[in-house]
Amino acid sequence: MTSSVRRFVAPPVLAGALVVAAALATLAQGIIGGTTWMLLVGLTATAVVLTLLGSLADSGHGPGVASGLRSGGPRAHAPAVVHGVRAVHRRTGAAVVDGQRHSSVFVFDLTVVPDDGPAFRVAVRHPLDVQGLLHRTRAVVAYDPEQPWRVVLPDDPPRPLLARAQRLDDAVAHGARRPAQGLPPGAHLLVTGSILAALFVGLVRLAG
Repeated sequence: MTSSVRRFVAPPVLAGALVVAAALATLAQGIIGGTTWMLLVGLTATAVVLTLLGSLADSGHGPGVASGLRSGGPRAHAPAVVHGVRAVHRRTGAAVVDGQRHSSVFVFDLTVVPDDGPAFRVAVRHPLDVQGLLHRTRAVVAYDPEQPWRVVLPDDPPRPLLARAQRLDDAVAHGARRPAQGLPPGAHLLVTGSILAALFVGLVRLAG
């Protein structure tokens, strides 16, 4: 609970939330007060903010797509089965032919096999063919034990785990499900910004 609250009030979130709050508060004031210029500015600013937050959510992760590890959060390593690799456009997610272009990333379809929990399937994005997975069927990942949808592919994984990954049987991936994900990127900004906007509008109305 405490860690969730901290994510909503972290300095980067608060900074972005102030921008969101300004747009929403301006829109609300324009609607409540009937001020045309505030309504127009608020509509434009809110549309821009929602578009940016939507792009952030789309580029961060969708269903079954991993997001990055938390700064300072717990992490562990685990072997994984590689089901496939494809190249997609970094922003749109559309399939591309050349995965080496700056606008492209690789998507690695993996089943992670941790020591202390059930195997789970997740798609991990990385700009490079890390660990040579274009030509391998086994990998080693770093993941968050508390939030298993947070998975990354390390460049230099522990050698013992690499050897263990090679010994994995494909059967361990059978029936693996995708872990339930948390809020998408940008959600904390929208929620915190909405609360700040509501407080600001409420104070303005009380002040008359």
